[in-house]
Amino acid sequence: MLHKTKGIVLSYIRYKETSIICKIFTRELGLKTYLVNGVRSQKSKSKIALYQPMTILEMVVYNKENSGIQRVSEVKINRANQIIPFDFNRTGLALFMTEVISRSIFENYQNENLYDFLEESIERLDKKETSLGHFPLVFLMENAKYLGFAPASASEFLTENTGQPFTGDEIEMTEYFIQELMLKKYSCQFNVKLSLRRKLLDHLLDFYNQQLENNQSWKSMAILRQILD
Repeated sequence: MLHKTKGIVLSYIRYKETSIICKIFTRELGLKTYLVNGVRSQKSKSKIALYQPMTILEMVVYNKENSGIQRVSEVKINRANQIIPFDFNRTGLALFMTEVISRSIFENYQNENLYDFLEESIERLDKKETSLGHFPLVFLMENAKYLGFAPASASEFLTENTGQPFTGDEIEMTEYFIQELMLKKYSCQFNVKLSLRRKLLDHLLDFYNQQLENNQSWKSMAILRQILD
């Protein structure tokens, strides 16, 4: 049966000579794996750009029950990113978002509110005025809400994590900073020293590992540390 849906590309791997197998988080159908034929052929070189991470697509897809890999009937870009593909820091943050989502959800997981938040976050990341230093922190805290394990207050963000990288002198400032991030989200302009932002990022990623019961290292950490400078 054919379905029309929007989708956010997470990743793809090459398959045979000209095809790819792509992970796409769709709004109506959830996380799906799609086989896309011929997209890497010489005649279709431009089409591979459709499947870069964090690209928002409009799709007509086949959705067969009990089938692990689905197929795409029609696809076009819903909104072309203007800055992300050409800015190293924004590209790095897009890959970070991809890594977080890929670890957090499973095949067929469907959550329209989470999808809408991701789409909003991509649009924010593609704006020049968005503060990149705050972006990964806000993304992690807000994303946790839609996954169902976000603490209700700034103090709980500090205490629910069994690890505690902050000194006694830093606790009060960190809690206030978290409150500002929770209140103003991507519009937050409150600044703290770099070392504290880095500690908070480590703290939040450790919190995710505990919630997801996953102790793997985060591949995008090296890029994130550069962005937080």
